[in-house]
Formats: sequence, structure tokens, C-alpha cells
Amino acid sequence: MIGEGDSAKVGAPYLEGCKVKADIVSHGRGVKIRIIKMKRRKHHMKRMGHRQWYTEVKITSILAA
Repeated sequence: MIGEGDSAKVGAPYLEGCKVKADIVSHGRGVKIRIIKMKRRKHHMKRMGHRQWYTEVKITSILAA
């Protein structure tokens, strides 16, 4: 969607000829989440962790057709 008020255009699924300019701010990893798997009555437990990679992006401009 681009525009404001009566001049708003909505794409389905996107608008033709529009572009978005962005800058990459940083790369990194998110907070660690704990994964615990446990089997009942078996005295067995497995612990794992996971950190997802991410890219932080800053939108600088949106260009309409």
C-alpha cells in the first residue's frame, strides 16, 4: 500500500513499478532460546539451545511509480 487518504493505492499482492530503498544496519544473532525435551518415566532429558541469525534493515525511501 502506498499513498495517503483518497490517493492510496493497494496492491494485490504488490504494486507495479514501486521500489523500496534500504540500508543494512547490522548483522547479528538473536537471544538464545532453551529447548528441553523430556521423556516421562524414562529418566531421560535433553537440553538444547538455538540462536537465530538476523539482518537489521533501515528503510530509507519508498518510491512510487
